[in-house]
Amino acid sequence: MSKNIRKLVYCAVCIALSVVTGSLTLFELPNGGAITPFSMLFASLPGFFFGPYWGIFSGIAYGILSFVLKPYFLSVIQVICDYVLAFGALGLTGFFYKKNHGLFMGYTAACIGRFVFAVISGVAFFADYAPAGMNPLVYSMGYNGSYIFSEAIITLLVVWRVKPVYHAIQHIRMLANEDAVPAATAKI
Repeated sequence: MSKNIRKLVYCAVCIALSVVTGSLTLFELPNGGAITPFSMLFASLPGFFFGPYWGIFSGIAYGILSFVLKPYFLSVIQVICDYVLAFGALGLTGFFYKKNHGLFMGYTAACIGRFVFAVISGVAFFADYAPAGMNPLVYSMGYNGSYIFSEAIITLLVVWRVKPVYHAIQHIRMLANEDAVPAATAKI
């Protein structure tokens, strides 16, 4: 299997895992946004495995798929901001994939990136939801931060406190980047 096909397969699996875990909501806010178990982590793993190009590409693909499965359309710009840019930002992990603690730093940057685009969208398109007299920027930061950073903190705690999870991610990363996966050596 060529290296690019292997990367594409790993990215597709990560996107599929993001979709599945994204449908398992732990808590959903009334005007959109939810805390899901690890959907942002799975969407950010291609960047950690292969770098920013593959990470951003996978994040955008996940965002488009999220829009197809559960669309919320106000305008083309809103869809681009909420789905393409916000989920594409999950690929920011790719800028940290060669660094020590790259998953921790990259995932944190990815969540902050998603938060920034969610806040921009909130101010630009959902300012009417802010309570009377409240600054729409403050409202958008609080609203979007409540679910994005809650999921991020839960995920970071699990990944770094449950060592088998961390080691599994590292092992999958190693397998994803091997030149050739050895065949099974079982005796017949």
